[in-house]
Amino acid sequence: MSKYWDTYAEGWGVVEWDDTRFRGWTQYEEHGPGLEFLGAPEAVLELGCGDATELVLLARRGVRATGIDLAPAHLERARKRCAGLPVRFVRQDAIEFLTSSEETYDAVLSRFGAVWFNDPRTLLPLIRARLNPDGLLLFTHGPAVDGCYGPQGMYPGALRGRPVAVRRWCYTPGMYEEMLLEAGFGRVEAQVYPAPDPLDLGTLMVRAWVGGGVA
Repeated sequence: MSKYWDTYAEGWGVVEWDDTRFRGWTQYEEHGPGLEFLGAPEAVLELGCGDATELVLLARRGVRATGIDLAPAHLERARKRCAGLPVRFVRQDAIEFLTSSEETYDAVLSRFGAVWFNDPRTLLPLIRARLNPDGLLLFTHGPAVDGCYGPQGMYPGALRGRPVAVRRWCYTPGMYEEMLLEAGFGRVEAQVYPAPDPLDLGTLMVRAWVGGGVA
């Protein structure tokens, strides 16, 4: 998996984001709920942080943040972007980090990140164990294709060059709700959030609280 993300990050290149505004939780610019959708955490962990698009904004608000990613190119850009802010970055697999760490967080997030690329029946209980009482897990990624659930293989980019593949896991909102409750979460909100154009692809958007949560 590490080789896949090295290839992905190097191919992505340098993108000059405006770090004064939130891009949104979906794949569409400034679409959907705002940053407040995460609540008001004091300590946050992002699984698959990429270039730290979310973490840089949270850190500027004084949130203590940790970002996990496998791609050195992503982490290099993230560290430059967050220089002087209360953020640390770790190059490690999400499951390995959650298994070895004893730290806890008020929120764990994954915007098109590691939640999509790990077996949720393994990953979700590990996230639950690293959340504080009433902590929140927030993740978004592409919705499942009807009738195609579970692990699915994919190649990067334009399907050219040396074959490098990765697996991702896709489920319906109802399936995720069941798995999250089984993992020990107390309340779950899961939906496919519609695209700006209702004919375009929506976004799977899930929030799960350790306790009862807030509306």
